Amino acid sequence: MGFFDAVMGNATEVDLSELAQELAPIMADDEQLMLAYKLIRDMFIFTNKRMILVDKQGVTGKKTSYHSIPYKSMTHFEVETAGSFDMDAELKIWISGQSEPLVKELKRGTDVVGIQKTIANMML
Repeated sequence: MGFFDAVMGNATEVDLSELAQELAPIMADDEQLMLAYKLIRDMFIFTNKRMILVDKQGVTGKKTSYHSIPYKSMTHFEVETAGSFDMDAELKIWISGQSEPLVKELKRGTDVVGIQKTIANMML
């Protein structure tokens, strides 16, 4: 991921084999990684059971927050693809009990079809 993409808020895909060992302590016994995206130091991860938002805090990033959202809590979602002049795609997920959606920016070239399919397979 380039510095400009990180500053502009664009997320890039993460290699799941590298991530598996880091997340092993918090994964359920039958949980599997499906997709993961990184935004500077933070990540959002899709497993077969939930979406995990990882927020690295502080200067060193040693303090970490893990926010788990079960797919059954997601009421609907929207993916807006990149256009001719708009360089990024956008993922919006509505969570029951919250009026505003969770919004993530995805850089051009991100597999938005794969993200939609993963969420649809997990939610439906």
